[in-house]
Amino acid sequence: MSPGIARDRAELARALAELRAGGGRVALVPTMGALHAGHLALVARAGELAERVVVSIFVNPTQFAPGEDFERYPRTPEADLRALGGTACHLVFMPASEAIYPFGTAAAVRVHVPGLSGILCGASRPGHFDGVASVVLRLFHLVRPEIAVFGEKDYQQLLLVRRLVADLGLGIEIVGAPTVREADGLAMSSRNAYLAPDERRRAAAIPEVLRWMAEAWLAGGERGAIEAEGRARLEAAGLAPEYAVLRRAGDLGEPAPGERPARALIAARVGRTRLIDNWPIP
Repeated sequence: MSPGIARDRAELARALAELRAGGGRVALVPTMGALHAGHLALVARAGELAERVVVSIFVNPTQFAPGEDFERYPRTPEADLRALGGTACHLVFMPASEAIYPFGTAAAVRVHVPGLSGILCGASRPGHFDGVASVVLRLFHLVRPEIAVFGEKDYQQLLLVRRLVADLGLGIEIVGAPTVREADGLAMSSRNAYLAPDERRRAAAIPEVLRWMAEAWLAGGERGAIEAEGRARLEAAGLAPEYAVLRRAGDLGEPAPGERPARALIAARVGRTRLIDNWPIP
């Protein structure tokens, strides 16, 4: 089955009316394209939860700070459509920026989620999560899904979207899907395409360090010492860590000794490429 395509608000409204005429729930999978097996796993999960699946493909300019990789972010629309053929996807929403921000990005209404927006990735990327929250809320209003599926690789984003939905009473079920990994453990990411062969080999240290941090926490290690050793291990592998931390799973606050569930989280640069990943500690 080849999914339908909508490129503006009017086309989306018509296509959604046709989908909903057949009954059943609608699930949304928001993406920025450059689809890989991790994205397709989200689509498959959405298909298990709802009768109709909409995938959005939009490289959102408002979540990129000046000097970040908005212009060079991978854009592969033809390959993305081929990848979605034969999946659970019924409709692909591929809007131009004007369809999402009709008054332009400078004049766009912004959404801010306090607390989660300013820590970890939010601390090093000011305004990033305002852009994420703003575009996700717009997609929710345009698609009106009953369910939305997000990957756990962007764990801070997942918690932020859950907070947004709960605070505004949107009534959308937010489902987190486990991270899909390469054979050596590296989390699948569109930005992996930036990595040179040597950088790709070094990047495999990220899941190794995350696994070690999780095991050390389960063994009763002290948080500060584990975090310091995690950063040291990343540096020894030739990476530039931004953070390597242990946090509570529910709100990313600092955990009490031995507190669980928790998450080990890392952001690190491999050459020019910034990668993020996390590991559950149940």
